Amino acid sequence: MLLYFRGCTAREKLNSISKATERILRAAKINYETLEDEQCCGSVLLRTGFVDDAIEQMKGNLEDFEGRTILTSCAGCYKTLKEDYKEHLGVDLKVIHISQLLEQLIKENKINLKHNDDLKVTYHDSCHLGRHAGEYEAPRNVINSISNLVEMENVREKSRCCGSGGGVKSAYCELSNSIADLRIKEAEETDADLLVSACPFCKLNLSQNSDNMEVLDLSEFVFKHLEDKENGDGIQ
Repeated sequence: MLLYFRGCTAREKLNSISKATERILRAAKINYETLEDEQCCGSVLLRTGFVDDAIEQMKGNLEDFEGRTILTSCAGCYKTLKEDYKEHLGVDLKVIHISQLLEQLIKENKINLKHNDDLKVTYHDSCHLGRHAGEYEAPRNVINSISNLVEMENVREKSRCCGSGGGVKSAYCELSNSIADLRIKEAEETDADLLVSACPFCKLNLSQNSDNMEVLDLSEFVFKHLEDKENGDGIQ
């Protein structure tokens, strides 16, 4: 059975992302489970230099992870579980990011989506999913299956950071916001109707710094265009 690892941000701060993801999984008739006492994957500790503490955190999670396919909403969780657990613990976990699963479900016609050729969407590459993990195509394919993707000036390997990762948001809030402002301006220059990312950290910081442009996580975007929603099952 698939383990949906929600991640700290989608579980606690932006649970509309985890709700959207779970409702998509149910629509696709995928059996999954979540951890009742889900702990941090260790990403934040690693990125802020607390490597020994991160390794202890990672070791504590192994019993829940080994031998399972893990689905993540968070790009940081994806990178950590897929690459850092192998580097620091020698454990090769089977991990899939939500953008990759959504692409697969669309190709296999497991979910029915409403298409809107008039909708223009621009996509923000998160650092962890893009430059770190090399996944650029899956989220774009998902967006293009619903709407028209319009690219910003700096994309893929050259994408601007949202300003939220690596502890910057906590330690240097003004710097974090100024970085997000640059990215929002770049998104607005595309004349897109909305901005989509595939990382809760990115959605949080970009949305907090956007006055005019709507910012959605990829899961929220897909759920919004899902034809077979449960009646009255909207996300707030």
